[in-house]
Amino acid sequence: MLLGRVIGTVVSCVVSPGLEGMPMLLVRPLDLRRNPAGPAIVCADPTRMAGPSELVFYEGGREAALLCEPSFVPVDHAIVGIVDDAHLEPSESSAE
Repeated sequence: MLLGRVIGTVVSCVVSPGLEGMPMLLVRPLDLRRNPAGPAIVCADPTRMAGPSELVFYEGGREAALLCEPSFVPVDHAIVGIVDDAHLEPSESSAE
């Protein structure tokens, strides 16, 4: 699973069958330390609960298409859930 932050919404004027009513959100991928890790991506939100500035975890590829109902709709990324809190233990190399 991948970590990201919701930074916006996408409104489409043409919707593929199976994606009617599915929120589409702009998500900024993050690394383990919550720093930006690439350009923003569009994620389907089958949870229908993620909102602006929320920390989310998402999947890409075939797994993303399986998260939606019905399965195998044309999406590349989909939100799995909202992250309440996350802690990263310091590694031995970063303690020096």
